[in-house]
Amino acid sequence: MTPSFKALRLKARHQVYTLLSGHNLSKLHGEGYDFSELREYQMGDDIRKINWTLTAKLGKPYIKELHANRELSVVVAALMDGSLYFGSKTNKMVNAKQTKLTEVATILGYAAQQNADLFTGIGYEQDHTNTTAPTKQLYHIEQFSKTLFEASLLGTKVDYNASIQDLFKRVHKPSLVFVIGDFLEEVDLSLLTQKHEVIAIIIRDRDEESPQKLGEVTLSSPQGNTKMDTYFGKKSIEKYLAKLKENDEKLIEHFSRYDIRFVKIFIDDEVVGKLVELFV
Repeated sequence: MTPSFKALRLKARHQVYTLLSGHNLSKLHGEGYDFSELREYQMGDDIRKINWTLTAKLGKPYIKELHANRELSVVVAALMDGSLYFGSKTNKMVNAKQTKLTEVATILGYAAQQNADLFTGIGYEQDHTNTTAPTKQLYHIEQFSKTLFEASLLGTKVDYNASIQDLFKRVHKPSLVFVIGDFLEEVDLSLLTQKHEVIAIIIRDRDEESPQKLGEVTLSSPQGNTKMDTYFGKKSIEKYLAKLKENDEKLIEHFSRYDIRFVKIFIDDEVVGKLVELFV
């Protein structure tokens, strides 16, 4: 175990057992996940329960009734590839986003274990998928965390939508599903929302959203072996920011349409403080 990973794990455990104490993950969902029945909407019902597909077919609103679960199933799915690397101001490729993603996943795992909930970890990479079976054991949670931290991602590219389709097939029990990634590419999470409550956690470097002028520079793709000599100035920044804005607007609209809660965590953020926003 490297000293940096050991420090990350100790920090995550301390935050869960102190700062997150009392913030049970079960507060992240409503009455439960076990399907009970469909019935007509009545005045005072929570509109978030409306089944819009059935409502459209029948011409009047119907809602999904759910039984409360005693045991919550928590699934952490990490979408990981070279985009988690980002050029620092010293022009070195660093994986600070991968480290922050690992910290988030570890905190969620520890929180699930503390609450006696089932934890399932799934890490999607370009050529393979790392999984841990549903567990309440710290050992398995920490092994999953170690796998995320040590994954060799530079030069790789993951297929977001193929990963989501695979995730839907793998997770049979209605669950609280956290999907973690930088979401710099279009992704469709609607399939997951048919069965699960989905929360998206966006990992970003602040410099990705506020790039600085670099002048004459060689840009390297962290998802492949391509390089490009260019002048990265005001016009390049404006073009880049326009594309990023378009991507993020589509992303937020997608989350809103399918009632997917989300939070953005930058690499210099305190993770617990951002996650607590999901509990209130």
